[in-house]
Amino acid sequence: MSSQLTAKDFASSQEIRWCPGCGDYAILKSMTKALADVGARPDNTAFVSGIGCAARFPYYVNTYGFHTIHGRAPAIATGLKLANPELDVWVVTGDGDALSIGGNHLIHTLRRNVGLKILLFNNEVYGLTKGQYSPTSRLGTRTPSSPDGSFDVPISAGQLALGCGGRFFARAIDTDKTGLAHVLEQAHAFDGSALTEIYQNCIVYNKDVYASFTDRKTAHDTQLHLRHGEPMLFGKDSERGIAFDNERYVLKIVDASTASDPILIHDETNEVIARLLIALDKPVALGVIYRNPAVAYETAFHAHHPSNMQRRRSVADVIAGPNSWQVE
Repeated sequence: MSSQLTAKDFASSQEIRWCPGCGDYAILKSMTKALADVGARPDNTAFVSGIGCAARFPYYVNTYGFHTIHGRAPAIATGLKLANPELDVWVVTGDGDALSIGGNHLIHTLRRNVGLKILLFNNEVYGLTKGQYSPTSRLGTRTPSSPDGSFDVPISAGQLALGCGGRFFARAIDTDKTGLAHVLEQAHAFDGSALTEIYQNCIVYNKDVYASFTDRKTAHDTQLHLRHGEPMLFGKDSERGIAFDNERYVLKIVDASTASDPILIHDETNEVIARLLIALDKPVALGVIYRNPAVAYETAFHAHHPSNMQRRRSVADVIAGPNSWQVE
């Protein structure tokens, strides 16, 4: 039975070919454990990827998998989910694959609320093609394609998701086993598009780009771990909190014991606060930031196509339908 499966049951026999120390190893380990913990079945799970270091993921999990083409994984995964709505379909992509060439596909997948679980490995660089700057690279990033520093304004995966009508957005860190496990389980349970941005360390081309908030020694001061219905507190002894600034309409850090403004209680359905949390520089908001369920696209699709995608007319009849004519 699926409840008896362990992480090892979801690990394939393929040799893992990532650079030693790459954050992808930690994500893979968390993923196989999460699949076992949620009672997934290898024969009912599929991973779809595009191009990039992250795209090797389907080879390393003992499930069905498709290694597709650059940026097109969401489109192929959509067809897979429509053909078999009961299948657990995961999309593994990177910041370049998803937000550059694949940006249009990602937008419409989220807009439609297709029941895909999308893992966006964000290391702010193109790792596979040797370190060029990516859509998420911060201003001033020096790479072979931006030797004098990037002057492109970086895109925010979270703001993009909410801007196009996404219903679920979460964040995690590659090496944070507890936090990553939580969001993976929550994404799996969500009925619709679930986008999880994972801050991933590229040890070769962009090492420690997130060190300012991932260092374990200072993490309690630089990370805000969110839980629905719980106060937004952080610090070694939860001595600081997040409140709303009624004058500037932004979030502010306050002393939890003396603040005159109330500490905010995390409400995953509040899109306005979600946007402010996404934009918060320090502490960095982690966990499920926004979750507001709606009817999944595949459910609506099959409700409007009661034939269950079975062809009721020949292709010739469809072509010769009311919108075609003959020229004498």
